[in-house]
Amino acid sequence: MKALTLWVAAILLAATTYAQQSAIKPAAAGVTYGKAVTKDKAITLASLNQELKKDTIYTGKVAGEVTEVCTKKGCFIKLKQANGEDIMVRFKDYAYFMPQNIVGKKVVIEGAAKVSETSVERLRHYAADAGKSQKEIAKISKPKKDVTIMADGVLVTE
Repeated sequence: MKALTLWVAAILLAATTYAQQSAIKPAAAGVTYGKAVTKDKAITLASLNQELKKDTIYTGKVAGEVTEVCTKKGCFIKLKQANGEDIMVRFKDYAYFMPQNIVGKKVVIEGAAKVSETSVERLRHYAADAGKSQKEIAKISKPKKDVTIMADGVLVTE
């Protein structure tokens, strides 16, 4: 009886996980995830970096292009900067997730951005979630200072 209960629980958990992924709307212009977001007053990533030189936190809208998404469940995305460094975007309270087809799409993110230091352990975790190889993950050996955004909502614009 105990084995049957565990088996049923495992099936329900797997079904719930699959349903969550299949319930995520595919990325297309006009689709919003999380809080409703509009394009008005969104700044560029270059402007965001200038704002963060003046203050430790920026709250508002930022426009950018998605370069990466968490392959496990869409729990983070990265935005492309001109200098080659990506900006990590996570979602407030993990209240929503991103679809796998969002890479290459232009988005407007609303939330709070700040400069922070990401530990080696966290960088390796993100790399594993992004589907990086063990060899690539092993190369991560020092913490990284970078801009992170905690998003309340994401609007796909293109």
